Amino acid sequence: MSTPNTIRKVAIVGYNRIPFARANTAYAEVGNQQMMTAALNGLIDKYNLSGQLLGEVVGGAVIKHTYDSNLMRECVMKTTLDPATPACDLQQACDTGIESAIYIANKIALGQIESGIAGGVDSISDMPIAVSEKLRKILLNARKAKSLGEKIKLFLKLRPKDLTPLVPRNEESQTGLSMGGHTEITAKHYRISREDQDNLALKSHLNMAEAYNEGFFDDMITPFNGLEKDNNLRKDSTIEKLAKLNPAFDKTNGTLTAGNSTPLTDGASCILLASEEWAKEHNLPILAYITYAEVAAIEYVKNQQNLLLAPLFAASRMLEKAGLTLQDFDYYEIHEAFAAQVLATLKIWESPELSKEIGLKKALGSIDREKLNVKGSSLAAAHPFAATGGRIIGVMAKLLNEKGSGRGFISICAAGGQGITMIIEK
Repeated sequence: MSTPNTIRKVAIVGYNRIPFARANTAYAEVGNQQMMTAALNGLIDKYNLSGQLLGEVVGGAVIKHTYDSNLMRECVMKTTLDPATPACDLQQACDTGIESAIYIANKIALGQIESGIAGGVDSISDMPIAVSEKLRKILLNARKAKSLGEKIKLFLKLRPKDLTPLVPRNEESQTGLSMGGHTEITAKHYRISREDQDNLALKSHLNMAEAYNEGFFDDMITPFNGLEKDNNLRKDSTIEKLAKLNPAFDKTNGTLTAGNSTPLTDGASCILLASEEWAKEHNLPILAYITYAEVAAIEYVKNQQNLLLAPLFAASRMLEKAGLTLQDFDYYEIHEAFAAQVLATLKIWESPELSKEIGLKKALGSIDREKLNVKGSSLAAAHPFAATGGRIIGVMAKLLNEKGSGRGFISICAAGGQGITMIIEK
């Protein structure tokens, strides 16, 4: 245990996920609880955690049914972990998985717990459908009605339009624009070409295909519901095929397509974090350590090109606290929500003028792009919102463990103009 003035090191000791699936494909008939439980059970089996009492399990989903309100605890109860293991839900849009890791890491660092699991899951296929506000109020009032006549009177107020179901909309409530719509504005504002976007997307698919071929993912993924690999991956992707795709958001002048944007996806992931002492007691290897993390937000209503650029500020603050430069890393993992968002981030880092324009203290400089997303990232694996953080942390921990030393830089953007960066070291 730590003393009040001691901050302990936080070790990444395990990882697991199920294959990611495009919405309405392999996981069309399952939901958040089944997917998250499958990811947890795979982790438990892999690291002999059956019957273990862990400090806490935390995670969440961006899109949940009302019966998922206590999602992570319900999932824990369906695993072979000691049922006394507490759990809680956390949600911060696409940052959910990595924010969950920060939550667990902080508790370990402060000595509050010795071990914990951070995770995330999302099902677009099993999306909750709501009723109109008028129908909702009538249904609530009907429960209080004292007679059948009173209930009939209430229901006679309904009109056909009131029966239309409400499906969650993929848009920012502050602007009415989709994430892709915002990123189209980003691409135009920073002059990100269609060709550069397609090239980044192609590299993601080719890198991930090579990683599968070399067996990199063999110990990272638990098959689920008949799927053994991410079904968004296109091993035969070419720049010519990508160039033929039509714009997806701005149909006339857009550069974002289905090929250089992540699709709606189902999936779940989790990582096992622990103190060094706990890892040694349980004969688990320390893959790497989480050493720094920073969360930031950005104004994006007036400046609509900003939506996915908050990690720029998180990175600047984090590197200053760590006493490092952007060039001091062996690997970079930048979540590929859209190729344009990754390229805009890199362009701003490289430009003193653009860095000043957006409000950064200074430009962070360029990175070696051969160190970026070396095993493929979200454009290839796809992006089940809350599950992406666990996937990326797991990949980075394995890369550093295989190398035997070094530093990894992680950046994940999120809806609502938010973002997280993290440093992982070996």
